[in-house]
Amino acid sequence: MTQAPTSNDACLSIVHSLMCHRQGGESESFAKRAIESLVKKLKEKRDELDSLITAITTNGAHSTKCVTIQRTLDGRLQVAGRKGFPHVIYARIWRWPDLHKNELKHCKFCHYAFDLKQDSVCVNPYHYERVVSPGIDLSGLNIQHAAPPSRLVKDEYGNEIGMSMSSSEEVSQTVQHPPQNEFARILTSGGMAAASAMSHGLPSPMGDGFSGPVSAHVSQAPPLSSINAFPPRSSMSATATWVGNNTATYTSSQDPQFWNNNHMQSSEVQSSPLTNQNPPEFWCTITYFELDQQVGETFKVPYSYARVTVDGYTDPSSLDRFCLGQLSNVHRTETSDKARLHIGKGVQLDYNGEGDVWIRCVSDHSVFVQSYYLDREAGRQPGDAVHKIYPSAYIKVFDIRQCHRQMQEQAATAQAAAAAQAAAVAGNVPGPASVGGIAPAVGLSAAAGIGVDDLRRLCILRLSFVKGWGPDYPRHSIKETPCWIEVQLHRPLQLLDEVLQTMPINEPRPRGFFLG
Repeated sequence: MTQAPTSNDACLSIVHSLMCHRQGGESESFAKRAIESLVKKLKEKRDELDSLITAITTNGAHSTKCVTIQRTLDGRLQVAGRKGFPHVIYARIWRWPDLHKNELKHCKFCHYAFDLKQDSVCVNPYHYERVVSPGIDLSGLNIQHAAPPSRLVKDEYGNEIGMSMSSSEEVSQTVQHPPQNEFARILTSGGMAAASAMSHGLPSPMGDGFSGPVSAHVSQAPPLSSINAFPPRSSMSATATWVGNNTATYTSSQDPQFWNNNHMQSSEVQSSPLTNQNPPEFWCTITYFELDQQVGETFKVPYSYARVTVDGYTDPSSLDRFCLGQLSNVHRTETSDKARLHIGKGVQLDYNGEGDVWIRCVSDHSVFVQSYYLDREAGRQPGDAVHKIYPSAYIKVFDIRQCHRQMQEQAATAQAAAAAQAAAVAGNVPGPASVGGIAPAVGLSAAAGIGVDDLRRLCILRLSFVKGWGPDYPRHSIKETPCWIEVQLHRPLQLLDEVLQTMPINEPRPRGFFLG
């Protein structure tokens, strides 16, 4: 972690450091203007500027002085054409992104709090406490009629709980994975208060970035006994719901134990390890992109951490948590800036067994996944579909044994096809049996063209936050989405290297044989 600046540093350096700690309550451009304005005002009061830097960069871990600016006639501060109470503006930027203006109470040790009506106003976010009334918070009350059914693949920023879960009129091409029982999910997450709120069409009382009213589709709150809070085991295989040619959704969560009991071939097969090699130091590396540009350094997850969280917050990243909110990008577009605000709690990636991977969507918005495993399970060609995983759904996205079989088959087919091509050049065109069952006139050239890069793709997952891609969206590929990650899985890459190295040295190999 880089060392925090001091009041002696240039304003630009200080602003950049403070921007890294914003919580996403305001747009990046607004936050930057507000922070620049504050830093310039404090340049002549270096002790207060140092207090601000200390408070923000340590998340209030150390006691700090008041950080003051001159009170205006109406008490409000104007930034980028907008007016607001100064202590609220900076508290939203650095502490509570969903803060309302009447929820702040100053701490006793603050001498220039806004409510004290002094000539100067303290804007130190850690000199205020947030006061939220118990029970349901009605500050965001917005009663509205249930909207007409929307397209299932619609990836707007609005809350997705009230989305229509079926549509016979629209043709979509994304595989969708929504949570199986949305009412039960809200009940178990937010308690009966949330259920009551839903029954009256009120906003959910849950915090942590859960915003927006829930459309009132329930006229009366059902009794607890009628709510299937935990889906029966037989329904937890999370079958994809196809809504078109290339798009599927996943609503329910898979149960890993159920999956183990019903999908494994045999206990004998599973007990036999795929390799005797020691696992690599890291089980995966995660690279973050905005459009087609990598942002920040690649994040490596050690084998000692079977779960890693990728979220949109600004906390410093740790060994098992990759925080995207702290990453800066001088070329960031407005679309990426807006999408990043909705990553929220993001996703959790779980490493199971010898190398299987599961994803849990803990964001308030769906994520879109490219997974060859899910493609194969859905009976599709690899890379042919987009898989939409709804909030709270827990889905298996990678099976290492299936991947291992697939890389063995493809590598052998490519080698056989290369040998057949070599024989054809020599004037001896063999039959289909000698090229792995592929008729030379049909698939020989394609099979021989399989290279290491193609095999590597079997070991990679890609995931876009908030925005989808494909035929149903204006974005044709994931590289056109505003914020996405690529996850390279190291154990299967190790197996791929082993598969390729065991090929006979004197036989033709797939293109780019050696792994760099």
